[in-house]
Amino acid sequence: MAARNIMVWGEIPVTDMEKSVAFYNKVFGYEMTIDNSGPNPMAMLGGVMETAGAHLYPGKPAADGGNTIHIDLPDTLEAGIERCKAAGGEVVSPPISIPSGRFVYAKDLDGNSIGLYESTE
Repeated sequence: MAARNIMVWGEIPVTDMEKSVAFYNKVFGYEMTIDNSGPNPMAMLGGVMETAGAHLYPGKPAADGGNTIHIDLPDTLEAGIERCKAAGGEVVSPPISIPSGRFVYAKDLDGNSIGLYESTE
């Protein structure tokens, strides 16, 4: 089996982008800015996009403090969706296209939020 990234990116949902960016910048010494070029505003943690990383985005934080981790699929998004459903998971969004690929939001057996990601690069 060929080596590939396991984690593609992490998302941290926040209710106020400006306040949250200021908080992470202050706490971690980042110089993040809000990027509005995609389907949702986001701020890359540390401003890093060349490696696996994470970002803030406007969303409703989970009651238990959970985050969404997007995981790279070994093949197509459709195949991953089918495997997720067959294994007892739940797909909770339609496919979403972004410049680097496509993904869906899903829930694992415990209700944890995950993203199934297919790269087009």
